[in-house]
Amino acid sequence: MTTEEIRLVIPAEEDFRPIAHLVTGGLALRLDVTYDDLGDLQVAIETLLGLRDDADELVISLSAQNGDPGDSGGGLDLQRVLETVCDTHEIEEREGGAWVELTKRIAGAGAAA
Repeated sequence: MTTEEIRLVIPAEEDFRPIAHLVTGGLALRLDVTYDDLGDLQVAIETLLGLRDDADELVISLSAQNGDPGDSGGGLDLQRVLETVCDTHEIEEREGGAWVELTKRIAGAGAAA
């Protein structure tokens, strides 16, 4: 199993958030991710970034592994968004901050339809 990882450290200010989307899109392009899957990832990232209310730096780690493609109640809250656009998500306290791991399974390039 091959793993690629990109670690991005940017200021948490809103002006820098498009960089996170640009890097995500670049990785998605290299991996032939479908537009729908990329859209799901972008929604998840934007939802998480929108919850930030501090001025600390933002660390985003994106990784891709070759592998098989593989309801929270009324409102449109974080839990519901992440359940909709990601296959799995985990939120934990680590190194003095909240860390969120998102997993999105995508069909590999050349996969049988």
